[in-house]
Amino acid sequence: MSPFTGSAVRTADWQHLRCAIADGVATVTLARPEKLNALTFGAYADLRDLLAELSRERSVRALVLAGEGRGFCSGGDVDEIIGATLSMDTAQLLDFNRMTGQVVRAVRECPFPVIAAVHGVAAGAGAVLALAADFRVADPSARFAFLFTRVGLSGGDMGAAYLLPRVVGLGHATRLLMLGEPVRAPEAERIGLISELADEGGADEAAQQLAHRLAEGPALAYAQTKALLTAELDMPLAASVELDASTQALLMNGEDYAEFHAAFTEKRAPKWRGR
Repeated sequence: MSPFTGSAVRTADWQHLRCAIADGVATVTLARPEKLNALTFGAYADLRDLLAELSRERSVRALVLAGEGRGFCSGGDVDEIIGATLSMDTAQLLDFNRMTGQVVRAVRECPFPVIAAVHGVAAGAGAVLALAADFRVADPSARFAFLFTRVGLSGGDMGAAYLLPRVVGLGHATRLLMLGEPVRAPEAERIGLISELADEGGADEAAQQLAHRLAEGPALAYAQTKALLTAELDMPLAASVELDASTQALLMNGEDYAEFHAAFTEKRAPKWRGR
């Protein structure tokens, strides 16, 4: 995302989530615990806009996405979204579905690693938000369910049919998206849907530890690695290695690359500046 912005200042308060930033780590918490953090139209829009703002700031080096209360996110609110969409025309429905996809694109395209801290349910859109993250840290209570076909819609919602086969393989993705059956933490870890299985009740803490580790590292190298992982999913090998070569040539002119050599020579830890 471009760092260039217009006259708008950063949003101080968000109505549908909480955001706290400390030591280069942004913690974004879905905060409707009484509804298992079900998403509303406003929550989708806030996530989209918040990620764009944080991407422009360049002060955030890692982001943790968490859910308050008994679960991570139960998906779209049945009354406030599903009920409302029944009275929308095709143009309005297309606008809404494009917005949900913009949230996933924002997660994938922001220039810092995103870690989903999952406990309890991650269902529907909540499962896709976790899927879009770079890391999924979950505790044993976590269960993922891609429920779209169970409400009569395509399982390929919000980019799920693009992302899930690339994470768990086509066979597992077909089963999960077609049947909508919940996948509990042990199986999710076995098929590669979970990056790290934390102790009981420890997903948030483990995610924070990973986020601070990433925030202390070479931010520009991480940002370019994330960008290449996304861009090269659809590239032939020749295009991929050319893009890798161009990226490495640029980074070799950066301060962090020179800092590594200086630190190695002086037998000390590098002081990464993300430049």
